[in-house]
Amino acid sequence: MSDADSRRQPGPRGRHPRNALSDAFVRTVAEAGRYCDGHGLYLDVQPTGTRSWVQRLSIRGRRRELGLGSFPLVSLDEARARAFDNRRLARAGGDPLAEKRRARGVPTLAEAAEQVWTQIRPGWRNRKYGRDWLSGLARYAFPRLGRTRVSELTRADVVETLAPVWHRSPTTARRLRQRLHAVMEWAVAMEYRADNPCDRVEQVLGRQRESVEHMQALPHREVAAAVAAVRRAGVRPIVKLAFEFLVLTAARSGEVRGARWTEMDRAGRVWTVPAGRMKANREHRVPLCGRAAELLGAARGLGDGGPLVFPGARGRPLKDEALSRPLKDLAVGAVPHGFRSSFRDWASEETDHPREVVEAALAHVVRNRVEAAYARSDLFERRRRLMDDWADYLAREPRTESRGAAGQLSLTFDAP
Repeated sequence: MSDADSRRQPGPRGRHPRNALSDAFVRTVAEAGRYCDGHGLYLDVQPTGTRSWVQRLSIRGRRRELGLGSFPLVSLDEARARAFDNRRLARAGGDPLAEKRRARGVPTLAEAAEQVWTQIRPGWRNRKYGRDWLSGLARYAFPRLGRTRVSELTRADVVETLAPVWHRSPTTARRLRQRLHAVMEWAVAMEYRADNPCDRVEQVLGRQRESVEHMQALPHREVAAAVAAVRRAGVRPIVKLAFEFLVLTAARSGEVRGARWTEMDRAGRVWTVPAGRMKANREHRVPLCGRAAELLGAARGLGDGGPLVFPGARGRPLKDEALSRPLKDLAVGAVPHGFRSSFRDWASEETDHPREVVEAALAHVVRNRVEAAYARSDLFERRRRLMDDWADYLAREPRTESRGAAGQLSLTFDAP
């Protein structure tokens, strides 16, 4: 066995070596591998020839690895001295990794938030939420706490930051607290501090008044007239098609605006939305009624040959306001998402379709674990009958259309 082979090992067994490496060996070794010096100190040689020092150490009962620097910036004697100090600190119950981080400098709240935002942003499907996440902190927290080191931030600081908006704007306050909590959890995980100062602030700030803001929605008897009004409005034809398709499928605005031709089975009248575009991150099959299939045919005739079913400018997806703007201009008291609520109310009040079929049509997640365990089917054929009934209900034309004193669109219908 060569001298290099005797030193290159995954870990010492039996009697541990001590000072097994020499200055000459460290300078000249070229073969990639890890070479043990003893007491958990290794010289890590990469195929490129780069050499660095690594120490394996048990810190508070956990096996960890610490980087001690690269050779020749850190000599063999310096690496041994650093390894010895780390072992002594670990045996005394300390944490060399935490000390190393503190030596590099504790970040401010603004710096930590930037790092957390960078790490978690790839997991968000909604880009707007990503922008809002950081801008909310910048508006409400950074003026007071942005330059404060995360290790120095106290519960009192958090309370003083949240207090101005806690009762005045409960939703904003809750979001702000959640984001501060996420940043401080990162600080705890990185061992810049031992606790999260955002915990238990609710007891100090007091109970918030419940203020659930529901999406604006029309009574289901007024939906057909709203569709007819948009159909007659002076907006782009592709927008009219996308809006009616949204209503007929009870889908979310983003799902419709991002719909692709590869998701459509026009012959089988099925729209399969991939998991990555669904709120629940689960593939969803949508049965298409006859009218929805006609809308796809019209969209194909209007399209630019690109991948999107309802393309906007330069082949990009329609913007969110493209579907909401006509409703505002027509003074229709609803937002695109509100038509899902109208559909839900219609199914409950006017039909005998089971609740689980309606919930499946809306792609709602079953919250009860026991119920979810048995809900293996997507009830597709039963949902097809449901969506056909919805289309038939919307096919009725409104009898009259008038404006109220405030300009609100008022609609009445022929009796069914």
